[in-house]
Amino acid sequence: MVDTEQIRRSALEHLWMNDRDWVQMAEEGGPLVIVEGNGIRVTDSDGREWIDANGGYLSVNAGYGRTEIAEAMRDQMSKLIYFPQGSTTEPLVNLAAKIAEITPGDLERSWPVTGGSEANETAIKIARAYHKRRGEGGRYKIISRRGSYHGALGAVLWAGGGGMREDYEPEYPGMLLAPQPDPYRCERGGSTPSECAVRCAQAIEELILFHGPQTVAAVLAEPVSASSAAAVPGDEYWPLVRQICDRYGVLLIADEVINGFGRTGKMFASEHWDLVPDIMTMAKGLTSSYLPVANAIVTTRVADAFAGEDSVFKQSLTFGGHPVTAAAALKNIEILETEDMVGNSTRVGAHFLEQLESLQTDHPSIGDVRGIGLLLGIEFVQDRETKKPFSPDSGFGTRLDEALKEQGLILRSAGGRTISMGPPLCMTEGDTDEVTARLDRAIGIAEKGL
Repeated sequence: MVDTEQIRRSALEHLWMNDRDWVQMAEEGGPLVIVEGNGIRVTDSDGREWIDANGGYLSVNAGYGRTEIAEAMRDQMSKLIYFPQGSTTEPLVNLAAKIAEITPGDLERSWPVTGGSEANETAIKIARAYHKRRGEGGRYKIISRRGSYHGALGAVLWAGGGGMREDYEPEYPGMLLAPQPDPYRCERGGSTPSECAVRCAQAIEELILFHGPQTVAAVLAEPVSASSAAAVPGDEYWPLVRQICDRYGVLLIADEVINGFGRTGKMFASEHWDLVPDIMTMAKGLTSSYLPVANAIVTTRVADAFAGEDSVFKQSLTFGGHPVTAAAALKNIEILETEDMVGNSTRVGAHFLEQLESLQTDHPSIGDVRGIGLLLGIEFVQDRETKKPFSPDSGFGTRLDEALKEQGLILRSAGGRTISMGPPLCMTEGDTDEVTARLDRAIGIAEKGL
């Protein structure tokens, strides 16, 4: 048996957790210590079962408890645990070939790293170096979208704007912000998803022209914004952005760190719009988080700029391309394909979305329900007509978080503004019904305090 209190005391004394304050965590009786998982469910050190409706960090795509992945890791470790300098390994080469096979268009050459932040940082470096090798060294600016999140390192920390960055100023130079194509809260005033899509795409062109195409290196964006609680852009958006980037020689980086590996009902969310980015980043679902691994893959055109001794891409990471993580990734992709988890994401996600939409009838606090595949979001409002969000003083977010915990759901409400959900892709329709029922009760409890 796990001594829960001893583990918690030790955690509170020594562990620095993601975006958590150990003083508040202690007052809340945390941290929660998880000891076991299977499918979409996990068990804590006190024996209580929870539904992880967020799949880790929207990342446990294949679900918990897949011993096949653990076996693949063990088999590789028994043969080779690392590689000598200047060499490579069979699993890594096979993984790079597999990623080239399943990604859209002519994305064909991979630079493996260990996490989504590193993947996006690498993509920005590739974009800037690409232009420099083409004699356009003045192209260094990166356009991202307000309210997005692309990582916590270097330049990517400043992509998307928003909070969490004040402690790390001054801002990284050359980071520009475009509007988020969120049909529910369209910054450009679009009254329909299509109108919002067109106006937000045009805003990117305006930014390029204002700053000068000769200064802009790339546009970095998620095909579907997980940071905005699964805001799905209108269908016009991505074809227009692709055309704009091509018109001005700007590279397009698709951040598929969350979107990828079946999350949205396609292997990659870019496929919903037949989008072929110049660079695609991936992480999370690449191994379903069984081991830390990520990747940046580029098209043949981009890769060719780095061919030859004088054009080598100057970056070296000790754990990028680790053979054990590559073996885990290969087995994970095999599971996603053979068990049709991508198709399951489409089917079950559609059912889940319908169930969540049904909650709007009974809960006036729900302003919007949205998503695609098993990337879903709920946005809460104080008033549906004005779309006014709840203030922190209302206590709605605190009550909702407490109620979600009471219902055995591992979810947080972002201060009562939104709930994002990215459950494991092995989720069943019955699971979605259960999660919906628990959400129904939790939201009802939170609303009673208003």
